[in-house]
Amino acid sequence: MLIGVPREIKNHEYRVGLTPGAARELISHGHQVIVETNAGSGIGFGDDQYSAAGATIVAGAEEIFARADMVVKVKEPQPVECKMLRPGQVLFTYLHLAPDPQQTALLIESGATCIAYETVTDSRGGLPLLAPMSEVAGRMSIQAAAHHLEKAQGGSGVLLGGVPGVAPGKVLIIGGGVVGTNAAKMAVGLGADVTLLDRSLTRLRELDDVFHNSIKTAYSSVDAIDYYSAHADVIIGGVLIPGAAAPKLLRKHHLAAMREGSVVVDVAIDQGGCFETSRTTTHQDPTYVVDGIVHYCVANMPGGVARTSTIALNNATLPFAVALANKGARQALQDDKHLRNGLNIHAGQVTYEPVATALDYDYTPAEQALQTT
Repeated sequence: MLIGVPREIKNHEYRVGLTPGAARELISHGHQVIVETNAGSGIGFGDDQYSAAGATIVAGAEEIFARADMVVKVKEPQPVECKMLRPGQVLFTYLHLAPDPQQTALLIESGATCIAYETVTDSRGGLPLLAPMSEVAGRMSIQAAAHHLEKAQGGSGVLLGGVPGVAPGKVLIIGGGVVGTNAAKMAVGLGADVTLLDRSLTRLRELDDVFHNSIKTAYSSVDAIDYYSAHADVIIGGVLIPGAAAPKLLRKHHLAAMREGSVVVDVAIDQGGCFETSRTTTHQDPTYVVDGIVHYCVANMPGGVARTSTIALNNATLPFAVALANKGARQALQDDKHLRNGLNIHAGQVTYEPVATALDYDYTPAEQALQTT
């Protein structure tokens, strides 16, 4: 199989679909890899390293999309990239389609086989290709919040860890999954006063055992969000419904009860955001203010630490990329139900039900789509 790696073109996105080491692994299985020039140079993976691994460097994305049997990326394809996809070609990347009708329509029109990292599953019910970036984003969310609490950044001037004689800042984390757990680790490490909300009592018990008395846990309800948000200096939104649009849990009226200059970080923004007042921002212009509350809603947060993120992501995606290349996409998808759960669009059909529901498309089960096309 000929595998192509284009340079990412989203604002301040320096991650790359394959590291030189991952490219070498695929080449060792008998495949060819072509990489757009400077695809990894922003994080220290130069063209010479890809060449040394056996990959071929090409001048532009047009050649990648024209030649490759499978395109491996990080971020969802931008409109110009969607229009270069073709029937039968495999796209392996993050997609986040539920809140993105334009991308969905373009991918349907392309006829390509589009596999989303964020909906691939594992035998434990986890999301193994989303987890590494959720770990990064959860940890970064506290870094971002602490920075933007500074008065010069528009914040309230609160130090999350406090100092002797001054109480620490209060952090509210909504969602006890991978994002929320990693945010809690960082917040506890800074010495913050941390409360975490979740709707799973089993998960709350697990977190209580992990963190002992260093965080407070509470069942997530309308009443709990009302109460804890009013007292928070920072709110982290880490709610996820796999492949579907995130529910809006923090509403505009909650902002009025918060101290001016408090910070909210919506890590669910890739799936449309879990705060009513959220809108997508970039690393170049990461925040805006609504009713005196600083909003940080960067859609590609892990791109801010692109080298760490790229290596972590490749550790998770490489076995699936090898399977797709070795067996061919159709066979690999038929053989592995967990990889098949990542199939969102195939040959013009929407094959992931939450996306079909969110955007009002007919739903075709992946097994059926693979058998009939």
